[in-house]
Amino acid sequence: MYKILRKHQFSEKVFEFRCEAPQMAKKAHAGQFLMVRANEEGERVPFTLAGWNAEEGWIEFIFMVIGKTTEMLSKFEEGDYIQDLTGPLGNPTEIEGERVAVIGGGVGLAIAYPVARTFCQQGKKVSMIMGARTKDLLLLTDQIKQLPLEGLYITTDDGSEGEKGVVTLPLKRLCEAGAIDAAFCVGPVPMMKFSAITCQEENIPIIASLNPIMVDGTGMCGCCRVEVGGKTKFACVDGPDFDATLVDWNDLRARQGSYRTEEGIALKAYEEETCACHR
Repeated sequence: MYKILRKHQFSEKVFEFRCEAPQMAKKAHAGQFLMVRANEEGERVPFTLAGWNAEEGWIEFIFMVIGKTTEMLSKFEEGDYIQDLTGPLGNPTEIEGERVAVIGGGVGLAIAYPVARTFCQQGKKVSMIMGARTKDLLLLTDQIKQLPLEGLYITTDDGSEGEKGVVTLPLKRLCEAGAIDAAFCVGPVPMMKFSAITCQEENIPIIASLNPIMVDGTGMCGCCRVEVGGKTKFACVDGPDFDATLVDWNDLRARQGSYRTEEGIALKAYEEETCACHR
């Protein structure tokens, strides 16, 4: 059992939990993830490590309420206990090049921030690109602004913060100006796909952090398979980072939507059960 030390709500659907997990905190690295099981009857779901403190013995993860499990987690409060936290899993993020663009979209900013922080600590010159549909969905802005960045670029679909448009606009300018040697991207599949295309057009290497459907997170189930360069890889053990120019984005997007019907049924049943309990 893992105690929730802090609960923070970024927006209506996005939450951050800080949990007591001393052993995990000692071994965590940027880009890795953990598997979460809310209770004994719950499913296992992957969340990226958004923060950790080895001395104080805690880790943090951020999630958006989408289905049954995330809806259930959103009801947990400080002092409550989560049944299982397993990690850190996956490989830490590594990248070649001294001038790096880190692109994060939506909840993907929870991954982009610790990656950008690590690159800064390594002495790299980091340009950060943040993107979201609207200002209210931008995450960790204050923390990101405290990093020693070469430049910070914010885009929103509706223009409510920063530049109106998508992350590929400042990314393309950086590429064309020869301001970066490599890039890292994480977020919605379309955003990563077009970030990859933008970099490929300018011969800039780019890696992407993938988060396909997972069951065990250890390579046993094969559920998280992705096609990279015509070969089948498993995101949990081979990744989660891959050469973004080699990812079959259409296959990944299709696989992510494989269980939408079942997820909808499970969420509806949970909501009906919850309502019945409060009558």
